[in-house]
Amino acid sequence: MAYDIIGDIHGHADELRALLIHLGYQHDGITYRHADRQAIFLGDFIDRGPQQKAVLDIVMPMVSSGAAQAVMGNHEFNALAYHTRSPNEPGKWLRPRSTKNATQHQAFLSAYPGDHNAERDAVLAWFMTLPLWLELEGLRVVHACWHDESINYLKDYVCANNTLDLLLLTRASEYGSAAFKHVEIVLKGWELPMPAKHSFTDNDGHERTQLRSRWWLTGTPSYRAAGIDDIASTELEALLVGTGELPGYHPAEVPVFTGHYWLKGTPGVLAPNLACVDYAVAKQGKLVAYRWDGEATLRNENFRFVA
Repeated sequence: MAYDIIGDIHGHADELRALLIHLGYQHDGITYRHADRQAIFLGDFIDRGPQQKAVLDIVMPMVSSGAAQAVMGNHEFNALAYHTRSPNEPGKWLRPRSTKNATQHQAFLSAYPGDHNAERDAVLAWFMTLPLWLELEGLRVVHACWHDESINYLKDYVCANNTLDLLLLTRASEYGSAAFKHVEIVLKGWELPMPAKHSFTDNDGHERTQLRSRWWLTGTPSYRAAGIDDIASTELEALLVGTGELPGYHPAEVPVFTGHYWLKGTPGVLAPNLACVDYAVAKQGKLVAYRWDGEATLRNENFRFVA
């Protein structure tokens, strides 16, 4: 099977339609479909952008009809927790309805208003069918980080097709639990604690003391080289990450595709067997796909996007 692996969409339906057409997908009256390829979506369909419903109206029929597969992103997980009452603490939600969390989720809340919204509930039910990762012949797909320890832990708790149930959703929403730790790594990546007295401001204006890391690296790179976030600190160029602080992704492993990381510039592979296809469409970037035809060594020329 040949796949077109598509990055985070975040409510940008016009860009998604343009990319699908560019890739040769045609609408058959029900959904977009390719004659001999299948799309794989990397999650984060919602929040931020202005076309929440329109994106789901494209993606959900593609998946249900077999024209596409998809994995869960951290925004789908957050939505499930935000709209699910805690079975252990009556009156509370699994994701607190704080100002910060509500602001992050506002585009979805505006598209599906009210506490009793049948259309929204159907969307949330569909989110529960999204696997946390995919292992297909010759490749792997995960929203943020392929971490063997986390995936092996979660295999004991996920349902068929690596999906959540209410019990795992609840446990993974409990800060400090093992399930919370491992779902966070898979859906949000490997966060690297910064050296003492160092912090930075992220894309949303929040101060951070942990770096979103280039978790696939091996050895002892500098903190500057190990971080995905663009941090202007010459001091971090001289400070080295300790041995074993990054999980790494062995060059002999099959190719893995991620989203999540808001990359900039011209799309390109991050390692011979690793590619990220999130190029920040929600931040005036572009919606990107990788056209995979079975190759074990990934190629820059296989990225596709509409300018």
